[in-house]
Amino acid sequence: MLELGLFLMPSHPPERSLYEGTEWDLQVIRWADELGYKEAWIGEHFTSPWEPIPAPDLLIAQAIKQTKQIKLAPGAHLLPYHNPVELAHRVAYLDHLAQGRLMLGIGSGGLPSDWQLYDVDGMNGENRRMTAEALDIMLKVWTEQAPFEYRGNYWKFNMIEPMFDLLKHHIFPYQKPYPPIGIAGLSPGSETLKMAGERGFIPMSLGGNDDYIASHWIAVLEGAARSGLTPERTEWRITRDVFVAETDEEAIRYSVGADMGRQHREYWLPLFANLGAISVFKHDPNVPDEEVTAEYMAETSWLVGSPETVAKKLQTLYDKTGGFGTLLVTGYDYCENPEAWQKSLRLLKEEVVPRLRT
Repeated sequence: MLELGLFLMPSHPPERSLYEGTEWDLQVIRWADELGYKEAWIGEHFTSPWEPIPAPDLLIAQAIKQTKQIKLAPGAHLLPYHNPVELAHRVAYLDHLAQGRLMLGIGSGGLPSDWQLYDVDGMNGENRRMTAEALDIMLKVWTEQAPFEYRGNYWKFNMIEPMFDLLKHHIFPYQKPYPPIGIAGLSPGSETLKMAGERGFIPMSLGGNDDYIASHWIAVLEGAARSGLTPERTEWRITRDVFVAETDEEAIRYSVGADMGRQHREYWLPLFANLGAISVFKHDPNVPDEEVTAEYMAETSWLVGSPETVAKKLQTLYDKTGGFGTLLVTGYDYCENPEAWQKSLRLLKEEVVPRLRT
Protein backbone atom coordinates (compact mmCIF):
# COMPACT_ATOMS: atom_id res chain seq x y z
CA MET A 1 0.00 0.00 0.00
CA LEU A 2 1.14 3.54 -0.74
CA GLU A 3 2.75 5.25 2.26
CA LEU A 4 2.00 8.83 3.29
CA GLY A 5 4.23 11.58 4.59
CA LEU A 6 4.46 15.35 4.91
CA PHE A 7 6.58 17.88 3.07
CA LEU A 8 6.55 21.03 5.19
CA MET A 9 8.38 23.83 3.37
CA PRO A 10 7.05 25.06 5.87
CA SER A 11 4.63 27.54 4.30
CA HIS A 12 3.29 30.38 6.43
CA PRO A 13 1.84 33.77 5.53
CA PRO A 14 4.31 36.58 6.23
CA GLU A 15 2.22 37.98 9.06
CA ARG A 16 2.47 34.73 11.04
CA SER A 17 5.04 34.98 13.84
CA LEU A 18 7.91 32.50 13.84
CA TYR A 19 6.65 31.07 17.13
CA GLU A 20 3.05 30.64 15.94
CA GLY A 21 4.18 29.11 12.66
CA THR A 22 6.39 26.60 14.43
CA GLU A 23 3.59 25.66 16.83
CA TRP A 24 1.34 24.97 13.84
CA ASP A 25 3.99 22.79 12.19
CA LEU A 26 4.43 20.80 15.38
CA GLN A 27 0.65 20.30 15.63
CA VAL A 28 0.48 19.00 12.06
CA ILE A 29 3.36 16.58 12.74
CA ARG A 30 1.57 15.31 15.86
CA TRP A 31 -1.61 14.70 13.84
CA ALA A 32 0.35 12.88 11.16
CA ASP A 33 2.04 10.72 13.78
CA GLU A 34 -1.32 9.77 15.30
CA LEU A 35 -2.75 8.93 11.85
CA GLY A 36 0.16 6.66 10.93
CA TYR A 37 1.88 8.89 8.40
CA LYS A 38 5.36 7.53 7.76
CA GLU A 39 7.55 10.64 7.73
CA ALA A 40 7.78 14.45 7.75
CA TRP A 41 10.36 16.52 5.86
CA ILE A 42 10.94 20.12 7.02
CA GLY A 43 12.47 22.70 4.69
CA GLU A 44 15.26 25.21 5.27
CA HIS A 45 15.29 28.74 3.85
CA PHE A 46 16.88 32.01 4.88
CA THR A 47 15.39 34.84 2.81
CA SER A 48 11.76 33.90 2.14
CA PRO A 49 9.11 35.25 4.55
CA TRP A 50 6.71 32.62 3.12
CA GLU A 51 9.15 29.80 4.05
CA PRO A 52 10.50 31.17 7.30
CA ILE A 53 12.37 28.37 9.08
CA PRO A 54 16.19 28.57 8.80
CA ALA A 55 16.91 25.67 11.18
CA PRO A 56 14.68 22.61 10.62
CA ASP A 57 16.79 20.56 13.02
CA LEU A 58 15.58 22.77 15.90
CA LEU A 59 11.97 22.01 14.97
CA ILE A 60 12.82 18.30 14.63
CA ALA A 61 14.39 18.26 18.08
CA GLN A 62 11.06 19.44 19.49
CA ALA A 63 8.98 17.08 17.34
CA ILE A 64 10.99 14.04 18.49
CA LYS A 65 9.68 14.56 22.02
CA GLN A 66 6.09 15.11 20.88
CA THR A 67 5.71 12.06 18.60
CA LYS A 68 6.11 8.30 18.87
CA GLN A 69 6.75 6.73 15.48
CA ILE A 70 6.90 9.19 12.60
CA LYS A 71 10.33 9.65 11.01
CA LEU A 72 11.63 13.20 10.74
CA ALA A 73 14.02 14.86 8.32
CA PRO A 74 15.38 18.23 7.34
CA GLY A 75 14.07 18.59 3.83
CA ALA A 76 16.62 19.80 3.14
CA HIS A 77 19.75 21.17 4.75
CA LEU A 78 21.18 23.43 2.04
CA LEU A 79 24.80 22.36 2.03
CA PRO A 80 26.44 25.45 0.45
CA TYR A 81 25.33 27.49 3.47
CA HIS A 82 26.88 25.30 6.19
CA ASN A 83 30.33 24.28 7.31
CA PRO A 84 30.05 20.57 6.48
CA VAL A 85 32.21 19.41 9.42
CA GLU A 86 29.99 21.27 11.87
CA LEU A 87 26.81 20.08 10.14
CA ALA A 88 28.01 16.46 10.14
CA HIS A 89 28.39 16.66 13.92
CA ARG A 90 24.97 18.27 14.37
CA VAL A 91 23.26 15.63 12.24
CA ALA A 92 25.06 12.80 14.02
CA TYR A 93 24.04 14.22 17.39
CA LEU A 94 20.41 14.66 16.33
CA ASP A 95 20.44 11.09 15.04
CA HIS A 96 21.17 9.91 18.58
CA LEU A 97 18.36 12.05 19.98
CA ALA A 98 15.94 10.58 17.42
CA GLN A 99 17.00 6.97 18.13
CA GLY A 100 16.51 5.76 14.56
CA ARG A 101 13.75 8.18 13.52
CA LEU A 102 15.97 10.66 11.67
CA MET A 103 16.47 10.93 7.93
CA LEU A 104 18.50 13.59 6.16
CA GLY A 105 17.51 15.66 3.16
CA ILE A 106 20.24 17.53 1.32
CA GLY A 107 19.95 20.29 -1.27
CA SER A 108 21.99 22.88 -3.10
CA GLY A 109 19.63 25.85 -2.61
CA GLY A 110 17.54 27.39 -5.38
CA LEU A 111 16.59 30.86 -4.14
CA PRO A 112 18.73 33.59 -5.74
CA SER A 113 18.24 35.69 -2.60
CA ASP A 114 19.94 32.95 -0.53
CA TRP A 115 22.76 32.82 -3.09
CA GLN A 116 23.28 36.56 -2.67
CA LEU A 117 23.09 36.37 1.13
CA TYR A 118 25.87 33.77 1.24
CA ASP A 119 27.76 35.15 -1.79
CA VAL A 120 27.34 31.91 -3.75
CA ASP A 121 27.37 32.03 -7.57
CA GLY A 122 24.30 29.94 -8.15
CA MET A 123 23.82 31.23 -11.68
CA ASN A 124 27.00 29.40 -12.71
CA GLY A 125 26.36 26.29 -10.62
CA GLU A 126 28.70 27.02 -7.74
CA ASN A 127 26.00 25.92 -5.31
CA ARG A 128 25.92 22.46 -6.88
CA ARG A 129 29.70 22.13 -6.78
CA MET A 130 29.72 23.19 -3.14
CA THR A 131 26.99 20.66 -2.37
CA ALA A 132 29.01 17.81 -3.88
CA GLU A 133 32.11 18.78 -1.89
CA ALA A 134 30.17 19.31 1.36
CA LEU A 135 28.51 15.91 1.03
CA ASP A 136 31.87 14.24 0.42
CA ILE A 137 33.20 15.83 3.61
CA MET A 138 30.19 14.81 5.70
CA LEU A 139 30.43 11.19 4.57
CA LYS A 140 34.14 11.17 5.44
CA VAL A 141 33.47 12.58 8.89
CA TRP A 142 30.90 9.83 9.50
CA THR A 143 32.76 6.85 8.07
CA GLU A 144 36.53 7.31 7.88
CA GLN A 145 39.02 6.80 10.68
CA ALA A 146 41.52 9.46 11.78
CA PRO A 147 43.97 10.84 11.07
CA PHE A 148 43.65 12.45 7.65
CA GLU A 149 43.50 15.85 6.00
CA TYR A 150 40.99 17.18 3.49
CA ARG A 151 41.81 20.08 1.21
CA GLY A 152 38.91 20.96 -1.06
CA ASN A 153 37.99 23.94 -3.21
CA TYR A 154 35.65 25.37 -0.58
CA TRP A 155 36.50 23.75 2.76
CA LYS A 156 39.52 22.33 4.55
CA PHE A 157 39.62 20.24 7.71
CA ASN A 158 41.82 17.86 9.68
CA MET A 159 40.55 14.62 11.16
CA ILE A 160 42.60 14.67 14.33
CA GLU A 161 44.66 12.02 16.01
CA PRO A 162 43.87 11.47 19.70
CA MET A 163 45.50 14.11 21.92
CA PHE A 164 46.72 13.59 25.50
CA ASP A 165 44.73 10.34 25.61
CA LEU A 166 41.73 12.61 26.25
CA LEU A 167 40.64 14.38 23.08
CA LYS A 168 39.48 12.73 19.84
CA HIS A 169 36.83 12.61 17.14
CA HIS A 170 34.05 10.63 18.82
CA ILE A 171 30.65 11.72 17.50
CA PHE A 172 29.35 9.32 14.86
CA PRO A 173 25.73 8.75 13.73
CA TYR A 174 23.41 6.48 15.68
CA GLN A 175 22.34 4.75 12.44
CA LYS A 176 25.13 2.97 10.60
CA PRO A 177 26.82 4.17 8.59
CA TYR A 178 24.58 7.26 8.66
CA PRO A 179 20.86 8.21 8.42
CA PRO A 180 19.00 7.56 5.15
CA ILE A 181 19.66 10.46 2.78
CA GLY A 182 17.08 11.98 0.42
CA ILE A 183 17.63 14.45 -2.39
CA ALA A 184 14.94 16.33 -4.31
CA GLY A 185 14.60 17.23 -7.98
CA LEU A 186 12.29 19.63 -9.78
CA SER A 187 13.27 19.98 -13.44
CA PRO A 188 12.91 17.36 -16.18
CA GLY A 189 16.04 15.18 -16.35
CA SER A 190 17.02 16.48 -12.91
CA GLU A 191 20.76 16.28 -12.21
CA THR A 192 20.11 15.98 -8.49
CA LEU A 193 17.90 12.93 -9.07
CA LYS A 194 20.68 11.42 -11.17
CA MET A 195 22.90 11.92 -8.12
CA ALA A 196 20.27 10.21 -5.97
CA GLY A 197 20.30 7.20 -8.28
CA GLU A 198 24.09 7.10 -8.49
CA ARG A 199 24.62 7.22 -4.73
CA GLY A 200 21.62 5.14 -3.68
CA PHE A 201 19.86 8.08 -2.01
CA ILE A 202 16.10 8.48 -1.64
CA PRO A 203 14.76 10.27 -4.77
CA MET A 204 12.15 12.97 -4.09
CA SER A 205 10.18 14.58 -6.94
CA LEU A 206 8.69 18.06 -6.78
CA GLY A 207 6.57 19.84 -9.35
CA GLY A 208 3.09 19.89 -10.83
CA ASN A 209 3.46 18.25 -14.23
CA ASP A 210 2.67 14.52 -14.16
CA ASP A 211 4.47 13.79 -17.42
CA TYR A 212 7.81 15.26 -16.49
CA ILE A 213 7.60 13.86 -12.97
CA ALA A 214 7.28 10.49 -14.69
CA SER A 215 10.55 11.35 -16.47
CA HIS A 216 12.24 11.79 -13.11
CA TRP A 217 12.50 8.03 -12.72
CA ILE A 218 14.49 7.92 -15.96
CA ALA A 219 16.96 10.34 -14.36
CA VAL A 220 17.20 8.10 -11.28
CA LEU A 221 17.88 5.07 -13.47
CA GLU A 222 20.50 6.97 -15.47
CA GLY A 223 22.35 7.89 -12.30
CA ALA A 224 22.07 4.38 -10.89
CA ALA A 225 23.60 2.94 -14.06
CA ARG A 226 26.78 4.91 -13.37
CA SER A 227 27.42 2.99 -10.17
CA GLY A 228 25.73 -0.32 -10.95
CA LEU A 229 22.92 0.17 -8.45
CA THR A 230 19.31 -0.97 -8.86
CA PRO A 231 16.91 1.63 -7.42
CA GLU A 232 13.59 0.55 -5.93
CA ARG A 233 10.41 2.42 -6.83
CA THR A 234 9.21 1.95 -3.27
CA GLU A 235 11.93 4.42 -2.22
CA TRP A 236 10.62 7.13 -4.57
CA ARG A 237 8.78 10.02 -2.92
CA ILE A 238 6.51 12.37 -4.87
CA THR A 239 5.28 15.64 -3.38
CA ARG A 240 1.80 16.92 -4.14
CA ASP A 241 -0.66 19.58 -3.00
CA VAL A 242 -3.57 17.74 -1.42
CA PHE A 243 -6.88 18.71 0.13
CA VAL A 244 -9.64 16.20 0.80
CA ALA A 245 -13.13 17.13 1.99
CA GLU A 246 -16.58 15.58 1.96
CA THR A 247 -17.42 17.10 -1.44
CA ASP A 248 -15.50 18.52 -4.40
CA GLU A 249 -17.03 21.95 -3.81
CA GLU A 250 -15.95 22.01 -0.18
CA ALA A 251 -12.42 20.91 -1.12
CA ILE A 252 -12.12 23.73 -3.68
CA ARG A 253 -13.34 26.24 -1.12
CA TYR A 254 -10.80 25.08 1.45
CA SER A 255 -7.89 24.90 -1.02
CA VAL A 256 -8.20 27.54 -3.75
CA GLY A 257 -10.18 29.78 -1.41
CA ALA A 258 -7.93 29.39 1.61
CA ASP A 259 -4.23 29.37 2.48
CA MET A 260 -3.18 26.92 -0.23
CA GLY A 261 -4.59 29.21 -2.90
CA ARG A 262 -3.27 32.35 -1.23
CA GLN A 263 0.24 30.93 -1.01
CA HIS A 264 0.23 30.22 -4.74
CA ARG A 265 -1.27 33.57 -5.72
CA GLU A 266 0.99 35.70 -3.52
CA TYR A 267 4.21 33.68 -3.46
CA TRP A 268 4.68 30.47 -5.42
CA LEU A 269 3.38 31.56 -8.83
CA PRO A 270 4.99 35.04 -8.80
CA LEU A 271 8.29 33.51 -7.64
CA PHE A 272 8.40 30.90 -10.39
CA ALA A 273 7.33 33.49 -12.96
CA ASN A 274 10.28 35.67 -11.95
CA LEU A 275 12.57 32.65 -12.14
CA GLY A 276 11.29 31.84 -15.63
CA ALA A 277 10.11 28.45 -14.40
CA ILE A 278 6.31 28.70 -14.49
CA SER A 279 6.30 25.72 -16.89
CA VAL A 280 6.79 23.31 -13.97
CA PHE A 281 3.12 23.87 -13.12
CA LYS A 282 1.71 23.34 -16.63
CA HIS A 283 0.00 20.14 -17.72
CA ASP A 284 0.58 21.27 -21.32
CA PRO A 285 3.55 23.45 -22.37
CA ASN A 286 1.29 25.37 -24.76
CA VAL A 287 -0.76 26.84 -21.91
CA PRO A 288 -0.03 30.61 -21.68
CA ASP A 289 1.77 31.65 -18.49
CA GLU A 290 -1.02 34.01 -17.49
CA GLU A 291 -3.49 31.12 -17.41
CA VAL A 292 -1.53 29.29 -14.72
CA THR A 293 -3.49 30.22 -11.61
CA ALA A 294 -4.47 28.51 -8.39
CA GLU A 295 -7.76 27.57 -10.03
CA TYR A 296 -5.90 26.07 -13.00
CA MET A 297 -3.64 24.05 -10.71
CA ALA A 298 -6.57 22.77 -8.66
CA GLU A 299 -8.02 21.42 -11.90
CA THR A 300 -4.84 20.01 -13.46
CA SER A 301 -2.37 18.96 -10.77
CA TRP A 302 -3.59 19.39 -7.20
CA LEU A 303 -5.15 16.36 -5.56
CA VAL A 304 -8.24 18.14 -4.27
CA GLY A 305 -11.80 16.95 -3.99
CA SER A 306 -13.92 14.34 -2.29
CA PRO A 307 -12.27 11.05 -1.31
CA GLU A 308 -13.53 9.47 -4.55
CA THR A 309 -12.23 12.34 -6.70
CA VAL A 310 -8.82 12.45 -5.03
CA ALA A 311 -8.49 8.67 -5.29
CA LYS A 312 -9.04 8.90 -9.06
CA LYS A 313 -6.48 11.70 -9.41
CA LEU A 314 -3.96 9.84 -7.26
CA GLN A 315 -4.48 6.67 -9.29
CA THR A 316 -3.76 8.62 -12.47
CA LEU A 317 -0.54 9.99 -10.98
CA TYR A 318 0.49 6.54 -9.79
CA ASP A 319 -0.17 4.95 -13.18
CA LYS A 320 1.54 7.71 -15.19
CA THR A 321 4.70 7.50 -13.12
CA GLY A 322 4.81 3.73 -13.15
CA GLY A 323 4.42 3.57 -9.40
CA PHE A 324 6.13 5.11 -6.36
CA GLY A 325 6.38 4.39 -2.66
CA THR A 326 5.36 7.49 -0.69
CA LEU A 327 3.11 10.48 -1.33
CA LEU A 328 4.34 13.56 0.51
CA VAL A 329 1.58 16.05 1.26
CA THR A 330 2.71 19.66 0.99
CA GLY A 331 1.91 21.46 4.21
CA TYR A 332 0.09 24.78 4.45
CA ASP A 333 -0.87 27.12 7.27
CA TYR A 334 -4.45 26.51 8.37
CA CYS A 335 -4.20 28.13 11.80
CA GLU A 336 -7.57 29.81 11.18
CA ASN A 337 -9.26 26.51 10.28
CA PRO A 338 -7.23 23.68 11.82
CA GLU A 339 -10.10 21.20 11.84
CA ALA A 340 -10.38 21.28 8.05
CA TRP A 341 -6.67 20.48 7.58
CA GLN A 342 -6.74 17.74 10.19
CA LYS A 343 -9.81 16.21 8.53
CA SER A 344 -8.12 16.34 5.12
CA LEU A 345 -5.12 14.40 6.48
CA ARG A 346 -7.47 11.82 8.01
CA LEU A 347 -9.62 11.38 4.90
CA LEU A 348 -6.52 10.91 2.76
CA LYS A 349 -5.27 8.17 5.05
CA GLU A 350 -8.55 6.42 5.77
CA GLU A 351 -10.69 6.91 2.67
CA VAL A 352 -8.42 7.74 -0.28
CA VAL A 353 -5.36 5.50 -0.05
CA PRO A 354 -7.39 2.29 0.55
CA ARG A 355 -9.07 2.87 -2.86
CA LEU A 356 -5.73 2.98 -4.68
CA ARG A 357 -4.71 0.02 -6.86
CA THR A 358 -0.95 -0.49 -6.50
